Amino acid sequence: MSLDNGKRTVIAQSNSSQTPVELSSRRTGMSFQRTRISADRTLMSVIRTSLSLISFGFTFYQVFGKLRESGTTTHAASGNFGIALVLLGIAMIILGILYHIQFMMGLRHERQAMKNTGLVHGESLFPVSLTLLTALVLLAIGVVAIVSMVFQVGPFS
Repeated sequence: MSLDNGKRTVIAQSNSSQTPVELSSRRTGMSFQRTRISADRTLMSVIRTSLSLISFGFTFYQVFGKLRESGTTTHAASGNFGIALVLLGIAMIILGILYHIQFMMGLRHERQAMKNTGLVHGESLFPVSLTLLTALVLLAIGVVAIVSMVFQVGPFS
């Protein structure tokens, strides 16, 4: 510890020349975790958008179906618009899931390569994303909804 102009300044002293490498390794490991969390946030954005498309499409389909049943309208195009929105939501969630899986596999591969060369420790877990599991559940719900809408079977018919 040294005193400069009445202020205390702490100077880290190390007995090893490995300290900068260790700090760099830890920072790199933390950057992998930040990147993983960022990929989860991106998938959450896809989930929000897909959920909106699926729910709006299902709502359009139900509302215009009730209007057809009551004789207020005879146009089937409104129901088709609802089906199109649900299909768009399903397609979006599928692409989001595929992108997320591909990105995470690449990130895990890069992390393992850096761990093998000793650049990062890789001691922390790199678990399967709960966001990915949520996206898969939303995909299943979307598929059940579209099957119900198109074939008039299932829980939403």
